[in-house]
Amino acid sequence: MRYYLIAGEASGDMHASNLMHELRKKDQGAVFRCWGGDLMQAAGGELVKHYRDLAYMGFLEVAMNIRTIMKNLSFCKEDILRFEPDVLILVDYPGFNLRIAGFAHNKGIKVIYYISPQVWAWKKSRVSGIRKNVDRMLVILPFEQEFYKRYNYNVEFVGHPLLDVVNRPSSYRNYGAFQSAHNLGPGPLVALLPGSRKQEIKRMLPVMASLAVKFPAYEFVVAGAPSVDPLFYRQVSGSDRLKIIFGQTHELLRHAHAAMVTSGTATLETALFGVPQVVCYKGSAISFAIARRIVDVKYISLVNLIMDRQVVTELIQAKFNAKNLEKELNAILDERARTRIISDYNILRENLGGEGASGRAAEIIGRFLGS
Repeated sequence: MRYYLIAGEASGDMHASNLMHELRKKDQGAVFRCWGGDLMQAAGGELVKHYRDLAYMGFLEVAMNIRTIMKNLSFCKEDILRFEPDVLILVDYPGFNLRIAGFAHNKGIKVIYYISPQVWAWKKSRVSGIRKNVDRMLVILPFEQEFYKRYNYNVEFVGHPLLDVVNRPSSYRNYGAFQSAHNLGPGPLVALLPGSRKQEIKRMLPVMASLAVKFPAYEFVVAGAPSVDPLFYRQVSGSDRLKIIFGQTHELLRHAHAAMVTSGTATLETALFGVPQVVCYKGSAISFAIARRIVDVKYISLVNLIMDRQVVTELIQAKFNAKNLEKELNAILDERARTRIISDYNILRENLGGEGASGRAAEIIGRFLGS
């Protein structure tokens, strides 16, 4: 079979690559062409565009780059037609992928969506387009199946693919081995996850990094995005001494004592590794003002959304500052608070279903294609 896959950010690249590995097990002659990242390329995909050239965050940023986005859309449509795929597999990234879904459907191409757009948070009107243009929707959050039922659209819950990732064995026998491999100090590790887009990193990292001098007994380490130059982190943080580890976010979380995390998939990853965290977010003033008017959710972190209550503290926009962050980091370093958070994380794990999401998704896709 010929598979065309589109993922527009780091987490999508990871989940799509795992799906590709599972599809290959069932279809050894599979041919993959993709928009994504290094992991999808390593999984055997012919990479057309890297997600670092596609990632625009916030309403204002999208508006400023609309010409580039439209050129990418046109090019993608032409490339799909040239490739003649048996199926188009879309991974999250809704602003782009939903437009491509409509195009592909009109051209008679089978469309599968893996990892639903967050239409339950905003733009519920998009559901009608999804029903029309997407042949199979595979969801990874437990409440999404019930959400779509309200619109008479049957979707399949496959479980969350992060459960497979976090349960893989570590590359290091213990924390000491990890410290030695990366030349880290002896103190407990605090992970800084400022996001994978340069726009995010510029806003988040300076505040996160400023706390290092307040907690000298701890080792502050940044999870570096593979697509971002190390010099950029140095310039943004204003520090030549800041520790940065690239391409090992999960190992970093596996050994972390606490974390400061930019809102997104990383908040759920951090929770599944059992790391107490402070969730952070700051966007442009205009984008945030627009979001407040149209986004219909009580929380911004996936941890709190899935649990439907506050498990982790969220510092959003003006509340995201060094003073508040210092206070909340102190709070999650307290043993009583840590015990409560980790107990809630265990409940969260149970709600997400068992391991094997990528395999179940590949099985559904195989049945759909008759392979």
